[in-house]
Amino acid sequence: MTAAAQKKSTGSSILELIVIVAVALGLALLIQAFVVKPYRIPSESMVPTLQVGQRVLVNRLTTRFGDPSVGDITVFRPPAGSEQMPLDQCGERPEQGAACNKPTPQRSNVNFIKRIVAGPGDTVSIIRGRVILNGKPTNEPFISDTCADDNGAACTLPKTIKIPPGHWFMMGDNRGESDDSRFWGPVPTEWIIGPAFATYWPPDRINIF
Repeated sequence: MTAAAQKKSTGSSILELIVIVAVALGLALLIQAFVVKPYRIPSESMVPTLQVGQRVLVNRLTTRFGDPSVGDITVFRPPAGSEQMPLDQCGERPEQGAACNKPTPQRSNVNFIKRIVAGPGDTVSIIRGRVILNGKPTNEPFISDTCADDNGAACTLPKTIKIPPGHWFMMGDNRGESDDSRFWGPVPTEWIIGPAFATYWPPDRINIF
C-alpha cells in the first residue's frame, strides 16, 4: 500500500469512528428523551423502598399510551410551590383535617419521585400514614413506620377528599418524612414523566419493580 493510500485509509477510519460515536450519542440522547431516563433518588421520602443516592430507570413511553396505575413508583413534575412552606403549597387552603385536593395551576421545573396512591374519582383520607382509599384501608407493606404512633398533621388527615378527573395523588413511602400530595395536591396526568421500573445502582440493590 502506498503512503497516500495508507493516509487515505487512516482518514476514512477516523471519519468512520467519529460517525459511529456521533450516532451512538444521538441514539443515547433520543432514548433518554423519549424512552428510558435515569433518575437519582435525592431524599429519604421513599425509604425503605428507595434509599438516598440510589438510581432508577424511568419508562417514558408508558404515559404516552395510557394512564398510570395506582401503586406505580413514578417520576413527575409537582405543582409550582411544592418546595415552599406547607401553608403556601396548596392551590386552595384545605379544610381542617383534610389533605390538599387542589394543586397550584402551574407546574414546577423540578422532578419528584413518589408512589401513586389514588387516581381520578377516588376518595382519600389518611390515618397514621396509611391510605384509606374509597373508604377501605389499603394494604401497604412497603411503607416505613414513621407514622405508626403519630397523629400529627403529616400522618393523620381523617377528612375525606375526592381526586379530580385527570389527577393522581402521590405519597412517599416514608410517610412521616415526605412532602407530597397531602400538602400540594394531586398531580395532572400531563405532568407525569413515567413509572420507575428498575434500580441499577448501587449494584447490591439492583431490582425490578
